[in-house]
Amino acid sequence: MATRRTHDEAPDTQQTFARLARTSPGPEHDLLSTELVEAWLPMAHRIAGRFRNKGENQEDLRQVAAVGLVKAVDRYEPVRGPFEPYAVPTITGELRRHFRDHSWDLHVPRRVQDLRNKVRSTRRELMDRPGRTTEPSIEEIAAGAGLTLADVRTGLEALESYSALSLDAEVGASDDGFSLSDTLGSHEPGYDLALDREAAKDGLRHLPERERTILYLRFFEDMTQSRIAERMGISQMHVSRLITRSCAQVRHHADGASANRRAA
Repeated sequence: MATRRTHDEAPDTQQTFARLARTSPGPEHDLLSTELVEAWLPMAHRIAGRFRNKGENQEDLRQVAAVGLVKAVDRYEPVRGPFEPYAVPTITGELRRHFRDHSWDLHVPRRVQDLRNKVRSTRRELMDRPGRTTEPSIEEIAAGAGLTLADVRTGLEALESYSALSLDAEVGASDDGFSLSDTLGSHEPGYDLALDREAAKDGLRHLPERERTILYLRFFEDMTQSRIAERMGISQMHVSRLITRSCAQVRHHADGASANRRAA
């Protein structure tokens, strides 16, 4: 009679893997794959156990590890050498991807994580009962998990907020649903204009009275340089130089103020 191997022993499956490599897809291939997965499942469960203190249900972790094991069996080639050194990174990678995709996006107290796990497992057990078709009530979950109603509510809230929504997540169930990003404010050009005006005001205060008047007539009264020259009693060429120099001074002052705000 064959002796039962302990979990610390690697099962001798090299011949089975060799047969699998020679077998075409079909019932026999599936049977050999299942035999190999069952033989190495204790190893996958041991690897899942290394992640037991990360706030996830242990049974869920075992299922994730089993998925990684199935992938390892499907991809393994006997010429690679022993199966275990190949399978361990594959299973571990599957578990790490699970945590990357499903772990908490914000720091959550351990107590809340534990409540979430208890509520989830109890709700699942209640839903799996024969003939069950409705969602269990808070009172049923509290009784099944040995928790208070307040703790169950906290656990349910944690279930709903386990991970952050993508901005591309759809909101609403209709065909014309919109994404979460559509509910956010869009860029408003008027804000930039208001900021530019405020920045320009301070720069204008540093100009001499004549230069401020010329800029007002040009940009607010929409007067031509020739008309401004007539009104101010100077040449049109001089008006042009004053406008250019004054605008440069206002711009320089506004850029300096903006840099100071960023530094602060």
